[in-house]
This record gives sequence, C-alpha cells and structure tokens, in this order.
Amino acid sequence: MKEENMLDKTNRVNLLFDFYEPLLTEKQQTFLKCYFHDDFSLGEIAADFNISRQAVYEHIKRAEQILEMYEEKLGLVRKFEMRHTYIEQLNEILKYIPLEHQEQAKQTLMSLQNME
Repeated sequence: MKEENMLDKTNRVNLLFDFYEPLLTEKQQTFLKCYFHDDFSLGEIAADFNISRQAVYEHIKRAEQILEMYEEKLGLVRKFEMRHTYIEQLNEILKYIPLEHQEQAKQTLMSLQNME
C-alpha cells in the first residue's frame, strides 16, 4: 500500500511539474528532476550538490508545496484532466451520432484534443 501511495505521489508531482516547471527556481527544478524523474535518493542528491540530506529534503518539500499552490490557484492540471475525461466521453457518444453528422463531430473532437 505504501508503494502505491508513493507512486501516486510521484505521478502527481511529475504531472504538476510538467505544467508548472518554468515557475520554479532552477534549484527547485533540478532537485525535483533528480528525485522524481531520475529516482535519485536524498543522499545521492546531497552528495552531488555538497549539501545535507535534510537540506535536499526541505528543498524538495518546499518545491512540492509551491507546485500544489500553483495548481490550487491556476488549476491547469485539473482542467487538463477534466478535458481528457470529456474527450473520452465524447468518443463514446460519437458512436451513436448519425453518420451524416459524424464527420463534423469528429473534426470538432479533434480540435478539442489539439488544444492540449
């Protein structure tokens, strides 16, 4: 169960990072990439940057909080996920649209998908 929670957390941070990376400092970006993308341990990162494990931990925790703050204020990930859900629903509905309207519906759906 603990591994599943860690995987969920890693996936969440990576998704937030994809949307908000440019808003983080260079150091925050580097530490998050090392820890969540490259799967480095706190000790490995600390050794690479000649700082304590605690300092690395604090940088990572602070960066996670900042990512969550951006998401709370801007909601880009939430909107992305909602749009993805709606696209899936529309793909299902498309099966029931009369043939004479399907092409127009498919083009509209493609436009929506290309907004991502």
